[in-house]
Amino acid sequence: MSERDSEIDFDFFEEPEPEEEEPRNRSPLRRSPRGPTRPPANYTPILRLVGLVVGFIVVIVLLVFVVDSCRGNSKQSTYENYMGDVQKVATDSQQVGTQFQALLAQPGIKVAKVEDNLNGLAARQAQAVQQAQDINPPGALRTENQQMITALQLRESGLRGMSAAFAQTAKTTNPTHAATILANQANRFVASDVIWDDLFKEPSKKELASRDVRGVAVPDSNFLNDPNLVSIAQLRPVWKRIQGSTAGVSKNVRRGDGIEGTVWLPGKGGSPTALDPGQVNIVTASPQLAFRVSVKNSGAIQEVQVPVTLTIKKTEGPNIVKSSTITAISPGQTVQVTFAVPNTVPIGPQTTVTAEVKPVEGEANTDNNSVDYPVAFSL
Repeated sequence: MSERDSEIDFDFFEEPEPEEEEPRNRSPLRRSPRGPTRPPANYTPILRLVGLVVGFIVVIVLLVFVVDSCRGNSKQSTYENYMGDVQKVATDSQQVGTQFQALLAQPGIKVAKVEDNLNGLAARQAQAVQQAQDINPPGALRTENQQMITALQLRESGLRGMSAAFAQTAKTTNPTHAATILANQANRFVASDVIWDDLFKEPSKKELASRDVRGVAVPDSNFLNDPNLVSIAQLRPVWKRIQGSTAGVSKNVRRGDGIEGTVWLPGKGGSPTALDPGQVNIVTASPQLAFRVSVKNSGAIQEVQVPVTLTIKKTEGPNIVKSSTITAISPGQTVQVTFAVPNTVPIGPQTTVTAEVKPVEGEANTDNNSVDYPVAFSL
């Protein structure tokens, strides 16, 4: 083997030296600045829709609240205005009733004057009917409103009927027959009060309560203070008195009123105690103390506008004087008059309580028109 061949062999088995790799130039890592994180583009419409829906719901809730509040205020105002209009009519009609009762109790009035006054009251009542018909009621009270109008119409027809009845009975000689004709017309007043209370007032109060309307009062209107005022028993002496005023009351007719008795009323929880004119009566003073005087018509004709007085004598200062008037008292009838007295009655020493009814014209016996009661007030 030649020298050259051996070199070649060695060259073949020797590993070649690794070549040095040239360093790679690496550019430094660049990070782009991060802005606010944004959701993927496909979520944006959904979020906008959700926002719109939420906003819409809030607006609807606010509108419902505002509308409901306005509706409540409007409802309250509607019922207040309606009842205010009814109150005016109710007050005027009740005043007509008061004047009607005073007319029948007016002493010395003649039939022709009674008829004229009744027609005048009827015309005034007709105005109240017209005013009531012009009122626009809430829908829930239309039925009750019509009942209110019916009550007013009955009062108007009753007044016109009473005027016609007095004219019809002017030449009648039977007082009971005349009183029956008058009562048939006057019963309309009783019916009107019942209709007002039972078919207007009470149903209206229930309707307001069911609709949660508070603070609105339903007006009352009573044409008569007492339904018995237009009964046959009461109208008979009224007719006789008015006819007697026309024909002139005979001087021979028996007339007169008297004190039948007096009791003192202690107030709540106490029993009435009769006063005895023959002995000292011990009366307990209290803020509720009152005296009830009984007056009886002992005559043969009806008396009207009868003054009654209660006097408590005092040793110091002015006496305590209480007065009242009996509108009408028929023959044989007893009327009770109550006097509330102040809490300034004289305590301790004996004094006198006097009950007195004023004598009527032509009264022959006045011995029982005044009664003195010895009284000692205690605490």
